[in-house]
Amino acid sequence: MSSRLTVRTARPLCRSNLSLRLCLLCGLALLLPLCATAQPASPLMLANVYTPGIRLDDYWVSEKLDGVRGYWDGEKLLTRGGIPVAAPAWFTRGWPKVPLDGELWAGRGKFNETSATVRQQIPDDAAWRDIRFMVFDLPAHPAVFSERIPVLQALVTHLNLPWVQMVRQSRVPDQATLQNMMERTVAQGGEGLMLHRGSSHYRAERNDDLLKLKPYEDAEATVIAHLPGQGKYSGMMGALLVQMPGGLQFRIGTGFSDAERRQPPPVGSQVTYRFNGLHPSGIPRFASFMRERNELAGSP
Repeated sequence: MSSRLTVRTARPLCRSNLSLRLCLLCGLALLLPLCATAQPASPLMLANVYTPGIRLDDYWVSEKLDGVRGYWDGEKLLTRGGIPVAAPAWFTRGWPKVPLDGELWAGRGKFNETSATVRQQIPDDAAWRDIRFMVFDLPAHPAVFSERIPVLQALVTHLNLPWVQMVRQSRVPDQATLQNMMERTVAQGGEGLMLHRGSSHYRAERNDDLLKLKPYEDAEATVIAHLPGQGKYSGMMGALLVQMPGGLQFRIGTGFSDAERRQPPPVGSQVTYRFNGLHPSGIPRFASFMRERNELAGSP
């Protein structure tokens, strides 16, 4: 409506095709700020699984942080699903007016603490003191990743906030060095490694420019039923019946604590499970529960 009003008001001044085009451009220029603020959060670059044989000299390597994906759109902090994060005002005060891609992280082995803090609608100031925003990319920057790294480092250095840090990026010469780095990271409590192609532009999709390397595979599935337990698990949940994105259903019966069996992830929620390859039917082999993925289920 506002677009038609702007052009109609300007029309008496447009005496030629050239002036008409100028008038239209002026009207669009007035509308662009409104369109920009109305856009949803940009989708994020997602990783494929690493397979041996790629040219490692094309990639930068960093630790895969086991936290909650965070996206700063230049004004507000969002989860991977675009849900606003209720961080304390001091946490994002002074952040730049450009998008940042990173991980909200409290340290190795502290996913549950991080997730609980990020999900709260009324921020727990003391809990947020343990959270860091580990930044690893600039989604709106036009340069390739190798050129984005120093720009991001300069930005983080200029911010000079202890809770905003840049994820360390390094190069590895060969597969053996990469494998040793992964094993050392996991032994120290890390989850694995990320590989980012240095010549890649930021593409908001799942692609081979970003790869994850872990000692096991993992994926998400939707809980569709709670199956009753038997024996020592009598009266508790024995297994989750879950559905993969393609529609296949299977059971997850291991990896749960007794507390999780007493209060299992609700039907309709998404859970992350680990597994070792697939059966010919496509069902994951040796699926084991890892955690409920609250930030993927529509809440922070």
